Amino acid sequence: MEEKLLNYIEKNARIDIKELAVLMGEDETAVMNTLEKLRADNIICGYHTLINWDAVGIEKVNALIEVRVTPQRGMGFDKVAQYIYNYPEVNAVYLISGNFDFMVTLEGKTLREVSEFVTEKLSTIDSVQSTRTNFILKKYKDHGTIMAKEVRDERMKMVL
Repeated sequence: MEEKLLNYIEKNARIDIKELAVLMGEDETAVMNTLEKLRADNIICGYHTLINWDAVGIEKVNALIEVRVTPQRGMGFDKVAQYIYNYPEVNAVYLISGNFDFMVTLEGKTLREVSEFVTEKLSTIDSVQSTRTNFILKKYKDHGTIMAKEVRDERMKMVL
């Protein structure tokens, strides 16, 4: 029941408990109890609203920052990650495979704000060897949701 419930609410966190119970073929009380258990066990960690800020006209700068580190003695990857994710600007920190160790996502108001975060905060951490900042120019799909309008081919068809 838990996996089925998680799959439903991952796609629609605002679904009504009654509707969820019907979709799952379960009792409302059982669904509510399962949700509470999943929250208490820190399996459900939060609910978020996905906003297309470009459509609102509010400019935000999103960046993906690759970070290469050398963990110091007694300060493994988990400790370095904790140090990074405690900055309020940081949205996410992932331990990744490849040429870099972490992928850090953050949001700022300007390119300068993001750059200052990288140079003044992130790069000054003792374990950080190097960083590479990638700015998101346009979101086409985010968290499984298509953000861009469908592109139509407006060219006239010609027969030769």
